[in-house]
Amino acid sequence: MKELKQVTEELLLLVEKMMSEYKSRRESGEKGDFYTEVKPFADEVKDKNDRWKEGSLSWIKDSKPKHLHLPQIMNTFDNIEMLSVHCFFPESSYNRFISHYQSVSYVLGTQLDELKEK
Repeated sequence: MKELKQVTEELLLLVEKMMSEYKSRRESGEKGDFYTEVKPFADEVKDKNDRWKEGSLSWIKDSKPKHLHLPQIMNTFDNIEMLSVHCFFPESSYNRFISHYQSVSYVLGTQLDELKEK
């Protein structure tokens, strides 16, 4: 439970980093270099995201939280993977990026609130 809380907090920070990366890329118009920027960042996110998904799935089975369900965890997992790459490309759809970002932030924030209550 403690590890899940920590990984969730770390992911939330990484998601904020993705948002600021995306905003600066949109302003500059510069794409990220795949081997020096995109891949290392996406790999770091994937490691935490995999641990988060695993912990979250068993947490949901055990704790049965009121406001979170398995499909939300799976969608959030996929959205985090997508955001971790798309944040380096200024041509990524703004509305789509923002929508996924808000969705991910909501689920991670809600999960943190539920974990703190227990």
